[in-house]
Amino acid sequence: MDIRELAEKHLREKLLPFWEKLKDEENGGFYGYMDFDLNVDKKSVKGCILNSRILWFFSNAAMILKDPSLLAYADHAYQFMVEHCLDKGNGGIYWSINFDGSPADTTKHTYNQAFAIYALSSYYDATKRQEAIAEAIKLMEIIETKCTDEIGYLEAFDRGFSPVENDKLSENGVIAEKTMNTLLHVFEAYTEFYRVTKNERAGKRLRFMMNTIAEKIYNPDKHRQEVFFDREMNSIIDLHSYGHDIETAWLVDRGLEVLDDKEMTKKLSPITRALTAQIYKRAYVNHSLLNECERGVDNTFRIWWVQAEAVVGFYNGWQKTGENKYLAASEDIFNYIMENLVDPREGSEWYWELDENGKPTSKKPIVEPWKCPYHNGRMCMELIRRR
Repeated sequence: MDIRELAEKHLREKLLPFWEKLKDEENGGFYGYMDFDLNVDKKSVKGCILNSRILWFFSNAAMILKDPSLLAYADHAYQFMVEHCLDKGNGGIYWSINFDGSPADTTKHTYNQAFAIYALSSYYDATKRQEAIAEAIKLMEIIETKCTDEIGYLEAFDRGFSPVENDKLSENGVIAEKTMNTLLHVFEAYTEFYRVTKNERAGKRLRFMMNTIAEKIYNPDKHRQEVFFDREMNSIIDLHSYGHDIETAWLVDRGLEVLDDKEMTKKLSPITRALTAQIYKRAYVNHSLLNECERGVDNTFRIWWVQAEAVVGFYNGWQKTGENKYLAASEDIFNYIMENLVDPREGSEWYWELDENGKPTSKKPIVEPWKCPYHNGRMCMELIRRR
């Protein structure tokens, strides 16, 4: 079997059964935490990003596998979103919910609003439920009216949408006023929203974000994206995020495909080619992708989501350029994942990370608010879709 057939097998036999078993029949949604020893904490918080990504996962799996039975799980995630994750008074999606459905962290983050739009758009595509896309439209209105300034997309807010410190998406010792990561996932969400609605405002904002990537985020001298920024979009740290760059390459290509704008394609396509080439040259080492490089020092841990995005990004690079080295890299990393990152234990999924010696680290859980079926599930579905 080639990796596309293996990806479908992995999706059907490993990922879907794992996440189906985490459905919380008593309190709604899905359980939010499983430790490294495979113990589920049924009273842990339920991250709203996790719930959105689960909604996206089951919606897309139902469509791509032509299996309507999977929509029951998407319906379950959707009900939890609209009943508990949405702030009915102030609008927007909370950061996290207690196990019983009450608000836990009421922070409103632009990143979180984006993932809800992404999920609701796919759920609408799978079910044609008008109320789902109506919620997505409301969230886009919130992002565009409350989460932007004249330069770009802002980050974190309190429950009433007053700005707060962006500690949730700032790392590496800095607090960023704007981030590449949030912009990328607003772009991703609007791409999916535009695909299913052809909403003119979303199309206009996609063009704005593409111009921002090309003119403010992409560093043409280093063939990379900058990561953390001040208010005026000046980079505030020397950081190269290998996983985000290869993810951006294929997500922007997807956006160009959906938008079908010749001028934008002419402007952005050389950038996605350059990002792919640089990641292949700089970070593809020992059958896998390095994590990141901070101030010239590589982090050599192998992170689950970085490997998944590398498989899709290099496969996309092969389809775009015809360069067989990218196909070989995609297949190589896929095999590395299957042999090293997939947890062979019954009732598990993927390890979070492998240390510098290639061993799974027990410091990270199997499931938590960031560890979800989005990157690895999407890797499988993208390979199936690209047959």
